[in-house]
Amino acid sequence: MNEADALERACRQHRGRVLATLIRLFGSFDAAEEAFQDAVVAALTRWPRDGVPHEPAAWLLVTARNRALDRIRREGRRADKELAGEAPWLRAGPVDPADVVAEADALSVPDDRLRLIFTCCHPALAVDAQVALTLRTLGGLTTTEVAHAYLVPEATMAQRIVRAKAKIAGAGIPYAVPAREALPERLGAVLQVVYLVFNEGYSATAGEELVRHELCGEAIRLGRLLVELVPDEPEVAGLLALMLLHDARRSTRVDDDGSLVRLGDQDRSAWDRDQIADGVRLVETAMSARRIGRYQVEAAIAALHAEAPTSDATDWPQIAALYGVLHRLAPSPVIVLNRAVAVAMAEGPLRGLRLVDQVAGDPSLERLHLYHATRGHLLAELGRRADAAVAYERALALAGTTAEQDLLRARLADLRA
Repeated sequence: MNEADALERACRQHRGRVLATLIRLFGSFDAAEEAFQDAVVAALTRWPRDGVPHEPAAWLLVTARNRALDRIRREGRRADKELAGEAPWLRAGPVDPADVVAEADALSVPDDRLRLIFTCCHPALAVDAQVALTLRTLGGLTTTEVAHAYLVPEATMAQRIVRAKAKIAGAGIPYAVPAREALPERLGAVLQVVYLVFNEGYSATAGEELVRHELCGEAIRLGRLLVELVPDEPEVAGLLALMLLHDARRSTRVDDDGSLVRLGDQDRSAWDRDQIADGVRLVETAMSARRIGRYQVEAAIAALHAEAPTSDATDWPQIAALYGVLHRLAPSPVIVLNRAVAVAMAEGPLRGLRLVDQVAGDPSLERLHLYHATRGHLLAELGRRADAAVAYERALALAGTTAEQDLLRARLADLRA
C-alpha cells in the first residue's frame, strides 16, 4: 500500500474519532474540521518522505493540534487567544508528531464520540439536521452519502448541515452527554444516527466496497456504550441486537471476487453464531419489557433470518406479520417494500407485486435502486421479462456500488439470454 492509499484509508477509518477529540478540544465544528484538513495536507507531504506512521490516527490528531496552535499564534485572533488561555493542550506548545502515541493517549477521551452524538442531537436542532450533522462529522460520510440515506437532494442536505453547525455555535450547545433526566428527549435521534452509520457501513451507498467494516464496528461500539448508559431502555438494547444480528453475516455478503451474494445464497455455516446468540438474547430481553419499539421489531425480524437453517425454512409469514407491526410503529414506504418481499416469499410474487405497486410513484422510492430491483425481481418471477428488464435498468442507473451494479447486470443478462 502506498502513502496516498494509506492516507485515504486512515481518513476513512479514523476521521470520526480524530474529529470528535478535536471538537472537544476546540469547542467548534468548523475549527476542528479546518485543523483536520491541515493535518491531511501535511500528511500528503510528510508521509511520502518519512513513511506512513505506526499510528496514523494519532499522527493526524497531533498534527492537527500543532497546526491549530500555529494558526492561532500567526493570526493572533482574539477569540482563539482566549481559547488558548483556557486550554492546557494549547498552552503546552507543539509536540513532535514522531512521538504521537503518548500524546494521543493524553488527548483522547473514550467517550468523545458519544459526547459528539449527543451534542449533534440537541433538541434545539431539527431531528433531520441532528442526524445529518452526526453522520457527516462522526460517521465520516460525505454529504452525498448522507443525502442518499435521507433520500433528499445533495444541495438540500448540505444546507441542513451548515445550518446545524451554525445553530450549535450560536446557541452555545455544550459538548457533553446530558444528565439522565434529559436523556429521553435526545435518545431517539441518537439511536437513528447510530443505525444510519451502521447501515452505511453494512451496505455502502457508493464506491468500490459494498461493506465498510470500520463504520459497522464504530456503530456497534457506540451501541454498546449506549446500553451501558441506559441499560433499562429496551429500544437501545433492540438496536444493538439488530446491528449484531446483521453484522453476524457481514463476511458472507460478498464473495471472493467482491460480488454481492443474496441472503438466500449466503453460506450460513460462516455466520458468526456467537454474535447471533448475543443478538437473540438482547432482543428477547428487550421485548420482555413490553415496551415495543421499531428497533426491537426489526431485531426480531433479523433474528428469524439468522436462526433459519435455510432460506426455504425461514418463517416468512411471521416476518411479513412483523413488518406489518413495524409499519404501524414507523410508517415508511421502505417498510412496505420490505414487507412486500416477505409476502412474496410467503404467498407468491403476485401478492408481493401488488404491495409494491401500492407505493409506486413515491418520490423517495423512485430514487432508490432497491425499489426498482425488487419490482424487477417480482416481475421476472411472474414471467414478465420485458417489464422486469425495464425495472432492472432503472435500478442499475441508480445503484451506487460496484457489487450492486454487477449483480443487476447479471440479472439483466439472464433475462435477455
